Amino acid sequence: MKMVDFAASAVDPEEPQAAALPWIETRPGLPYFVTADGAPWTPIGQNDAISWPELAGLFRARDLAAVERHLRWIKAHGVTCLRLMLEYAHGEHRYIEKPVGRFPPNMVRLWDDMFALCEKVGLHILLTPFDTFFMWMRWKQHPYNRANGGPCASRRRWLSCADTRAAIKARLAFASDRWGGSPALFAWDLWNEMHPAHAQDDPGAFMPFIDDVGRWLREFERQRHGRAHLQTVSIFGPELLKHPELTEPIFRHPGLDFANTHLYEHGTIDDPRDTVAAAVSVGRLIREAVREARDLRPVFDSEHGPIYRFKDKHKTLPAAFDDEYFRHIQWAHLASGGAGGGMRWPNRHPHILTPGMRQAQHGLSAFLPLIDWTRFRRHNLNAEVEVTPATIARFACGDDAQAIVWLLRTDCLARDGTVRRDAPSLSADVTVPGLGQGRYRITAFDTAAGTIAGEEQAIVADGQPLRIRRQLGTDLALAIRRI
Repeated sequence: MKMVDFAASAVDPEEPQAAALPWIETRPGLPYFVTADGAPWTPIGQNDAISWPELAGLFRARDLAAVERHLRWIKAHGVTCLRLMLEYAHGEHRYIEKPVGRFPPNMVRLWDDMFALCEKVGLHILLTPFDTFFMWMRWKQHPYNRANGGPCASRRRWLSCADTRAAIKARLAFASDRWGGSPALFAWDLWNEMHPAHAQDDPGAFMPFIDDVGRWLREFERQRHGRAHLQTVSIFGPELLKHPELTEPIFRHPGLDFANTHLYEHGTIDDPRDTVAAAVSVGRLIREAVREARDLRPVFDSEHGPIYRFKDKHKTLPAAFDDEYFRHIQWAHLASGGAGGGMRWPNRHPHILTPGMRQAQHGLSAFLPLIDWTRFRRHNLNAEVEVTPATIARFACGDDAQAIVWLLRTDCLARDGTVRRDAPSLSADVTVPGLGQGRYRITAFDTAAGTIAGEEQAIVADGQPLRIRRQLGTDLALAIRRI
């Protein structure tokens, strides 16, 4: 492996940071993240790429000031985390290795600057070492192809080829040596959308790959840095329908710290006709994911969006529709027990999130202090919470001291597939089981405005559910917490 040495980054290391950036950790039996000093931390963000408009100024340090302004702007809107690929193989100029084992100085400098800016601004990175989608689609051009001097004879042997496994470890070793000491690195997504096709259609290859690469990387980091970053592996969610046995490595592998799925359900999410069906699907999928992760490890979606509408139909959703679709997915994800609101793949022209989506992220961040995430050992309650009338969809999770409920009307869709904001409000009766006896504070939260809409208190008697009556316009979130 050839190391790279060159002049110092254009980001001034002497500039003071806004605050010391903490390492992110998990705790046994806690389905949410904490910092190294025990404070709650929630992944709010989206997928980005080093060649997309908002980060394009990193390459050759062309406009670092613009990148920093963007990072500060999204930080101010509640964003805490970006999911990034170490290389984005859509073209020929962003490979992190070319040829294998040689790390181009321009790309190393780019990542030096990205990590320095994230430490300075206060953002974390969920980092995956390979863009497996375009690596698969453009395999003829990829440096790992044996025809180009790489280690692998076929894209169908990425996970099983011994020479490729050695190259993967060498890439991770380089990245960890260079950036693994940074607290800006939230976690490693060891393999993006792990797929049986990457191992000659053998789902049984998942466990040994994670065993080997994950264990090796954890030990490597402990030796280099004294501690190791969190690890996960992502999967294209619909693949779980074809191969249910993949729930074991993805949701329960003992070497992974959290479970990670990509919510691209056909029709409702990947090509939405309305903003309600997508939310209902997310609620069901997160309920299933939470139940599959049986040890209460954190679970979240690190990719979702209208991929079929954008990629195959070549259509971009109207901004107003997409903003509401984004916000509904976000709240269905959080209220059903996911950590944060999920991480959108933009699937728009240009390939960025809209201002409305940023406002929705800001609203979610304003809700977070209403729950004590460091003590919230939630279980999904989507089916257990009762709501009348039946035209209200409910999404919920809770333990014996706290609960989150999100209510969404299904009876007032406009012709464009959005929820009518002018619909007359109705009275909703909500019954939340499982809370222990005591006095509770119930905080109503307007998800569109991103503000508290009211507060009340209620007493729960021993063995009795909590009963709430609220006026409901289109949707409403409730934070329930024992006093």
